Amino acid sequence: MVDTPASETPSADGAGTAAPQGDTPPDRLSTNPRSPHFDMETLQRGIGIRFKGRVRTDVEEYSISEGWIRVAAGKTRDRHGQPLTIKLSGEVEAWFEDLAKD
Repeated sequence: MVDTPASETPSADGAGTAAPQGDTPPDRLSTNPRSPHFDMETLQRGIGIRFKGRVRTDVEEYSISEGWIRVAAGKTRDRHGQPLTIKLSGEVEAWFEDLAKD
């Protein structure tokens, strides 16, 4: 494995540099540990989501740039026991529930 300097480490958005964990939440995030967009440290800070002007607490995954969220479709499960989700399109806003620790 080749050691790569932190300045050249690719970020999730593909910009080529690692984005600092400031006061802006990531563009895409998932609560499912199997997803490549899962990030425990970010989730522990707490993420607030506003979808179409309404605060939602049942969001399983979101994408701000693409304008969608995924929510569970009731209590329905797939054959592997995972909740079935539906994708809703609209304006998405995200924020951290707590402030970043200095």
